[in-house]
Amino acid sequence: MLAAILSVSSPARSDTTYQFKISGVDGALRDNIDIYLQKYTDADHTPGLRFQTTLQQEIQTALQALGYYHSEISITHDKATPRLLQINVQAGEPVRISESDIQLSGDATTDSDFAALLATQAPKQGQVLHHGAYDGFKSALKSLALRKGYFDADFTQARLEVAPELKQAFVRLHFNSGTRYKFGDVSFSGNQIAEPGLRSLVPFNHGDHYLASQLGEFNQALAATGWFSSILVEGDTTQMQDFTLPINVALQPERRNIIETGIGYSTDVKTRLKLNWNKPWLNKAGHSLSSKLALSEIEQSVEAAYKLPLASVANDFYQVQLGFKNRDNQDTQSRESNLALERHWLLKSDWYRTASVRWLYEDFVQADQNDSISLIMPGLSYNRTKQSGGPMPSSANRILLGVEVSDEAWGSDASFVRLRSRLGWIGSAGNNHRFVTRLDGGAILMEGLSQLPPSLRFFAGGDNSIRGYGYETVSPRNSDDELTGGRYMATAALEYQYRVKGNWWLAAFSDYGSAWDDKPDWVQGVGFGVRWASPVGPVRLDLAWGLDGPDNGFQLHFALGPEL
Repeated sequence: MLAAILSVSSPARSDTTYQFKISGVDGALRDNIDIYLQKYTDADHTPGLRFQTTLQQEIQTALQALGYYHSEISITHDKATPRLLQINVQAGEPVRISESDIQLSGDATTDSDFAALLATQAPKQGQVLHHGAYDGFKSALKSLALRKGYFDADFTQARLEVAPELKQAFVRLHFNSGTRYKFGDVSFSGNQIAEPGLRSLVPFNHGDHYLASQLGEFNQALAATGWFSSILVEGDTTQMQDFTLPINVALQPERRNIIETGIGYSTDVKTRLKLNWNKPWLNKAGHSLSSKLALSEIEQSVEAAYKLPLASVANDFYQVQLGFKNRDNQDTQSRESNLALERHWLLKSDWYRTASVRWLYEDFVQADQNDSISLIMPGLSYNRTKQSGGPMPSSANRILLGVEVSDEAWGSDASFVRLRSRLGWIGSAGNNHRFVTRLDGGAILMEGLSQLPPSLRFFAGGDNSIRGYGYETVSPRNSDDELTGGRYMATAALEYQYRVKGNWWLAAFSDYGSAWDDKPDWVQGVGFGVRWASPVGPVRLDLAWGLDGPDNGFQLHFALGPEL
């Protein structure tokens, strides 16, 4: 019955819907005609001479919008198919701009952004007239003026004259920007945080020239603090004096307590349950407290961090961290306690610099070693991440460099230097091709591992390491074939992704690396996978094969989160 209905209804629709076959023009002219004729494809119009005249007028309007005023249009059809129309268009000679009189006055005459706009978008003598480009240039002038604080800007003359019989057009645009306004005083209302800290977030000074982008930057800086549930930054146009614009900031405090729960899964740690309890602000100075509880089959941890912003609250702060972790994985059993004092800077170069002092106590069994170790480790790290293109970025790069030092001279049980680095890059070729590369490395400068806890040793293998091998199974082994961890580690990953449809991608990859003490035993994993660009980040499912070593074979990897 369904097949019969479809076979009857399909021809009926084609008989009541107009179809246009256009010849004689292509490119922008053809596209514009298609746009103008879209509204005439339904069955609300009766075939005949009157309808053809209407179509001719619409086509002429579409062509005139692009400067073609001397077109010849013929429309024919077969009596057997009256709704299939053959349209032949001869565009003729276009109208060109004979005179372009564009004048700029006011403070904008010395503004480089206006000079660039005039150089790239202004209608020029000899160009084919394009009404859309003309209107777009006018809008661009007004828009640029508003973004840069020329609030009194207006056209003193705006005329476009067309002489079709002469195939000439005359553009006269005189734009007076007036005086450029400056930022005035910034006032806050509804804030629970002391004003000195908030004023450190203001990216401009009183008397600086107005820029709308700096208001957006200010809004983002306020949002990044996590102190407020509502933020409104706007200019007070009712109080403008002497070409200055006061800025009003209306704020509403964030809740004192925020609790988040979550569940996730990866093949490395299996099912993981999370509970986060955050107190975004504790006092007028903007101190905050965050705590995290994470439970999985192989690892259980609880962490708390107390953050103390400094004078520049967006860029500089102290943080005290306390954490406990229990771990039982492969040949590792450990219970560790961490207490760290950190000083954070956001540098002008977009690098995050962190200086820290960490106390680590770890009671562990690693292979055939049963021990407990106490370490005091000053450290320094640099981290920078850039990306664009949403949760599954089209381009991104990440660099992490860090060092921690321990010495028996200040009470540690061991002396060593631990170096850590991670580099990542994502690039795209068009909309359907992505490339992901990662380099991961580490080194411990000391004579042996006997005085080093498992949390500081190096292991490789797993979702974000060498796929095709189990989580942290690439490692030196003792005589009983138990994993001992290594002093050195180096891994590399190269991945190509192809968009199949929408947010779905296919991936092919090859990973290579090792963790070792004296001499690396390199292993390689290869495979393919599926990627879904979810709203919270890439979801990755990989089928991988290890090609070397005692644990080579098939591995299924599943992960959710950033790729670098």
